[in-house]
Amino acid sequence: MAVRGLTDGVFTAVLRLSAGGQVRLRYGSAFGAVPVLIGPVTAGGRPVTFGGKRQEWLTAGACLTSDPVDGLRVPAASRLTVETRLPGPTGPLSFHRNTHASHTVDGVRTTSVFLLTGVEVTGAHGPVVAVLGDSIAEGVGTPDDADLRWPDQLARRIPGSAVANLGISGNRLLLDDARFGRGGQARFDRDVLSLPGLRTVLVHLGINDLQQPPAQTDPARVLAGYRQLVLRARNAGLRTVGSTITPFEGWTRWTPELDAVRQRINRAVRTGRLFDTVADFDSALRDPAQPSRLLPAFDSGDGLHPNPSGHAALAAAVDRRHLL
Repeated sequence: MAVRGLTDGVFTAVLRLSAGGQVRLRYGSAFGAVPVLIGPVTAGGRPVTFGGKRQEWLTAGACLTSDPVDGLRVPAASRLTVETRLPGPTGPLSFHRNTHASHTVDGVRTTSVFLLTGVEVTGAHGPVVAVLGDSIAEGVGTPDDADLRWPDQLARRIPGSAVANLGISGNRLLLDDARFGRGGQARFDRDVLSLPGLRTVLVHLGINDLQQPPAQTDPARVLAGYRQLVLRARNAGLRTVGSTITPFEGWTRWTPELDAVRQRINRAVRTGRLFDTVADFDSALRDPAQPSRLLPAFDSGDGLHPNPSGHAALAAAVDRRHLL
């Protein structure tokens, strides 16, 4: 569907919002090759405009932000239905492959989101946090439509907060990937620095640099990647929270040698003062009897991705005082 595109198609997304208030929509075509006509669009049943118009062109490689949606104010922790008509033919569409939530394209269920990249709300009166992450942040290991991803659970722990989940399955810190898209270094400006009102970025990347081929076996390269993200964040006036890399013995590509690299990276993250503060996800999830493995009660079954209880433990490992 993403490859062939749509002609007179309708994409309906059901989105969970952490904060409430007035709404604006954001569309993006990071990998597009041609302009795409967007609209008409509705949000919560209300018409959405772009510079007062019901339709607007989304330029290839660019983003498009709507006007504030007239007459629509949403409560915190609510769901918002956005219906986007794409007159087309669109050509291949930029998309997020798996959001672990149900949407539809022309009435057919999908867990992918096409072109719609975010919802801006005005009502956050607590911390505004971006989670730059991989499949664990994205929600792998949690059931669809349950909103049990750890960024969801973090938002519920801090009423009034706005938490932007920028997790992408397979995402690496250092390298781009033909299947999983641009790495954390490459997408930082587009996905993080473009967010309005942002105060804090939490970096939850690194495990895929170890376990995906080509495996990164030099801890110094990963630490240098973290350091560059921190410099760019601080230049933008953002606070940084680092996270240790969680255990993954039992996963198909785990080796003792890679686990030794993971532990060296984690020691440096805990003690090296790379970040303003650290969320120790490794300590939160590991089995004390076998620290290279997830605690069985937190394992979704594949050795790498935590289950909903594990996601709750990750959310609890983020000290809310460091976000306020």
